[in-house]
Amino acid sequence: MKLRVVGLFLVPVALAVAQAPKPDSCTDCHSVMEGAIQAPAIAYKADIHAAAGITCADCHGGNPAVSDPEGAMNRAKGFIGKPARTAIPKLCSNCHSNADYMGKHKPQQRVDQFAQYQTSVHGKRLAAGDTNVATCVDCHSVHNIRGVRDALSPVHPVNLPDTCGHCHADAGKMSRYGIPTNQHADYKTSVHWSALKDRGDLSAPNCASCHGNHGAKPPGAESVTAVCANCHVMFGQLFSKSVHQPVFSEGGGCTVCHSNHAIKQPSTAMLKGKDAVCATCHDAGTPGAKAAEEIAGLLDGLAGNLNQSREALAKADRYGMEVSEAQLKLAEGHESLIKARLTLHSFQVEEVRKTVAPGRKIASETRTAGENALREKDFRRIGLGISVLFIALTVIAIAVLLRRMESRSNNHEEGKQTL
Repeated sequence: MKLRVVGLFLVPVALAVAQAPKPDSCTDCHSVMEGAIQAPAIAYKADIHAAAGITCADCHGGNPAVSDPEGAMNRAKGFIGKPARTAIPKLCSNCHSNADYMGKHKPQQRVDQFAQYQTSVHGKRLAAGDTNVATCVDCHSVHNIRGVRDALSPVHPVNLPDTCGHCHADAGKMSRYGIPTNQHADYKTSVHWSALKDRGDLSAPNCASCHGNHGAKPPGAESVTAVCANCHVMFGQLFSKSVHQPVFSEGGGCTVCHSNHAIKQPSTAMLKGKDAVCATCHDAGTPGAKAAEEIAGLLDGLAGNLNQSREALAKADRYGMEVSEAQLKLAEGHESLIKARLTLHSFQVEEVRKTVAPGRKIASETRTAGENALREKDFRRIGLGISVLFIALTVIAIAVLLRRMESRSNNHEEGKQTL
């Protein structure tokens, strides 16, 4: 019995010893230092690797179980200190390219990042001895690395453009490579950035969506359309069958009309007018220019018809008229407009006309429904006015009749008193 009691006391003690934190002289020493030499120990507390139990020694080597600095940082025992920039990708890959190791922490994470990096512009230049190019720590940070989905991570979708721009918008860094530095500023004016930042659409394209992340490489002119078509599938399919495909296939594809980084909201102003994109290739009066103007007219006409219908229905709705069915139908008309804007990439006027026709029919029907509702509203108002007038006349007539009856009654009473 005594042995069992003693055993019950020993079990918690054993568990406490087993769960006790391992000695970490790296953190113990650096935490009480000052300035730059203290910063890593403070920052690492929020690092995603620290949460996984990875210690300083796993990257820097050494023996954190020894409190003596000479013993802890003994290079003969594997201490490497600050790794050389050229060694950083391989160092990170010791874990991140190991499927068995990563399977214990993040089994869903890819383990080919290092292989991709070696194929990238950054990786190739680093292998050639250029230490100015980006390595893992330039994009992911060093001691305060966070998960990609963490809003504070430099590679979070919203933060990634600024992370890339840290180098690519720096004229001093890019001058030696002859690379322009306006990409970051241009992107911040684009519809992609607006969707990402203003609307919070994390699926909107950022730098990595088009250039890749670890295997970063600018798409060649001949492959731009394929890159854009990863998201804009139908646009790419129509363009591939259009008359422009063989002309622009090696000249930039989609970017010829839409640009690359400074992609603006498309409009029919791109098709017609003095600033039309089409005018850069098609002179006024030529078949191409006429086709572009006709397509623009079809799109603007449908948009105008739909707006007129929307206004009529909205006005009727404000007056309390029942137009919900027409409003639902109007949504189908807007789908026709979207399809027509898509179809213009075939650059076939008749194809656009066919797509516009159902939308125009819906716009006409729904506008008629709105106008009929407004006429019914007016009819009801007139009827209500007549009814109110009739009721008012009836009330007046009753009031006059009552006064007459009251007057007769008073005269009768006065006659009695006289007798």
